Amino acid sequence: MGGDQLDLVIEAGPHSRALITTVAAQKAYGSVGRSRLHPGGQWSRQQVELQLEQGSDLEWLPQELVLYNGALFEQTLQLTLAADAAFLGAEVVRFGRTAAGEGLGAGRWRSALSIQRQHPNGPRWELVDRLELGDAALTSPHGLGGEPVFGSLVWAAPLSLEPAALAALLEQCRSDRNGLPGTMACGPLDQGLIARYRGSSTQAARFWFCRIWARLRAFRALQPPELPRVWPFQENPWPEAGSA
Repeated sequence: MGGDQLDLVIEAGPHSRALITTVAAQKAYGSVGRSRLHPGGQWSRQQVELQLEQGSDLEWLPQELVLYNGALFEQTLQLTLAADAAFLGAEVVRFGRTAAGEGLGAGRWRSALSIQRQHPNGPRWELVDRLELGDAALTSPHGLGGEPVFGSLVWAAPLSLEPAALAALLEQCRSDRNGLPGTMACGPLDQGLIARYRGSSTQAARFWFCRIWARLRAFRALQPPELPRVWPFQENPWPEAGSA
């Protein structure tokens, strides 16, 4: 609800492994024009701090966020990693309950993601990603272009990747979008990659990100992922069951 604030602090101990998700979609209800005291609406805010120690591996995969008409939602994720820690994070946001013919209206969404990695000679910023979508950005070709769904995936690898290996991995991740509707792009970070989705289907965004999830686990010779049982949707996102 407008004015609510949620703060989370999560520490991953040395050589720990965890997948953090949610049991349902997160909903931000409209507040613009709903109150005489705050006619301009009130912001709901979520701040997450993640601390990953030596050799730890964290997957941050919440279910999608649904912004109702007139919602004001701001989220911040601050991530600090040890030199050899790994992080995979993904999010899918729907702007308005489009099945009911609703858009975001006068609402807005803000997101601030920062990733800092510790090194013997001092910390290094790996990614600072700030976004705001609302008003003209919802329809502009440089924003959502009229599409109601936005998705973002970030992988911070536990070690530096050879340029050829990273280029091949990116091409494989791009091929994983075949057959899915929407506009999808994938590019390199200094030590990892970032993927974006823009389209009309939360399922397509989930499917592509799940395929990248499986691709990255295979790249690291880890166990293939399984859909968490708490997720209400159990459609198989992989072209072949249990594989990328």
